[in-house]
Amino acid sequence: MGVSNVNRWAWAEVDLAAYTHNIEYLKSLVAPAEVWAVVKANAYGHGAVPIAKSALTAGASGLCVALASEVAELRNAGVQAPILVLSQQPYESLTILLQLAATHTVYSIEYVDELVKHATALGVSQVPVHIKIDTGMHRVGVAPQLLMELVQHVQKLSPRIVLEGIYTHFANADVPDHPANNEQNRLFAESLHQLGHLSESLKIHSCNSAAAIRFPQERRSLVRIGISSYGLSPGPELNDDCRELEPVMSLKARVSHVHVVQPGQGVSYGHRAIAEEECVVATIPLGYADGVPRKLWSEGAEVLIGGRRFPIMGVITMDQLMVNCGPVGHYQVAVGDEVVFIGKQGSEVITATDWANALGTIAYEVTCGIGARIERQYVEVHH
Repeated sequence: MGVSNVNRWAWAEVDLAAYTHNIEYLKSLVAPAEVWAVVKANAYGHGAVPIAKSALTAGASGLCVALASEVAELRNAGVQAPILVLSQQPYESLTILLQLAATHTVYSIEYVDELVKHATALGVSQVPVHIKIDTGMHRVGVAPQLLMELVQHVQKLSPRIVLEGIYTHFANADVPDHPANNEQNRLFAESLHQLGHLSESLKIHSCNSAAAIRFPQERRSLVRIGISSYGLSPGPELNDDCRELEPVMSLKARVSHVHVVQPGQGVSYGHRAIAEEECVVATIPLGYADGVPRKLWSEGAEVLIGGRRFPIMGVITMDQLMVNCGPVGHYQVAVGDEVVFIGKQGSEVITATDWANALGTIAYEVTCGIGARIERQYVEVHH
């Protein structure tokens, strides 16, 4: 029996129609700039292959990933669009990246030389590269004052190495008024100015979702769209800008057990939740191994059952958690009832951002954290 036939009472629904809507909306917003869809980290937990294919069908021009294995997964699934790897990779993975015709990010002369060495050995005649400039994120990239030396080195290696693009990344675009944004803009513009006419033939890009939405003057050749494509706001200051976007992922489960707990009885490990009155407790087969953070219960998190909100009760365990469904006889809750953790049920909605706010983190971490053992089911809900 194939593993895919084994039903588990916990799953994620990924709405490809919502994703397509978001890409089309963002594409019209940033036109004439191209949209390149960021599908690293299994498309932020949504499933890289179906999301990448939907992005390209919806008009994205290219894809962005973080790792060689992510390029391989897409190419093995038949994806032929350009795939930009967003940082330099271990030398051991250069052979596979060259065989898969990836587009390389480079920011050191040593790395470019290593690329040439591998490309020559494989007989690969043209290797597209984008140079990344560190204008202030201070994660990776070439320092602006070393840019021209690197550009000239790459040009010497033409046509085997093809300089296709120049880019940078904002550290504070989700806070549009942050002074560092202007400083990064200035450094990037100065860097492009050093290139003279050369920059006219290159793909120039600096925008993530937040910058693409709020800094129209920075859209340039293309924008790299990640979090907003999944229907989530890059940050509180952009919530209004993201009203047209539709969340793509829902996290759902079914009630696996229902029992009554008496006043004074403790629920879950450590008995940190004590029943104040007789109550119905529903057990849900989903836990922290699936990406429901253990402390979510203590931050007041709720789930939806029968279109109503009920609080998680007690510490979340590895594979299960409990929900307080109120006094006996008040609400009918039965084994098999659908439970919504993230998504809509009736008129109620819980978002990944709600979880993030409760946990003091960001929606990206929530969706990326939904575990691999949660099956992704792909649906097309026409809104």
